[in-house]
Amino acid sequence: MKRMVREVNEMEFEAEVQGADRPVVVDFYAPWCGPCRMLAPVLERLAAEWSDRIRFLKVNVDEAPELAMRYGVTGVPTLMMFAGGRPVDQIVGLVPPRAMEQWLAQGVLAHAARS
Repeated sequence: MKRMVREVNEMEFEAEVQGADRPVVVDFYAPWCGPCRMLAPVLERLAAEWSDRIRFLKVNVDEAPELAMRYGVTGVPTLMMFAGGRPVDQIVGLVPPRAMEQWLAQGVLAHAARS
């Protein structure tokens, strides 16, 4: 099955986030992080449901520490929403899927209001 959440490096991150025509949710994670591993399948499911309205990416903070530092990521998992190339909201830690869906819906509505 094709993965809906694409892992990117620092250079790909810039192109994907800056050039996006819709909100981008970035999962800042670490492979050793238990909650991150629990979040991965939930995020894949949400990405499949929301892929027409939101782009989903993931960044390994161990491989891109400068990127994590630039955006103030101090804990994993951190989900950060970008719109217009800039961070507009974030969730730190593992939250219930329903709360994530509400967060995604708010991001889409906010993006539509700005467009």
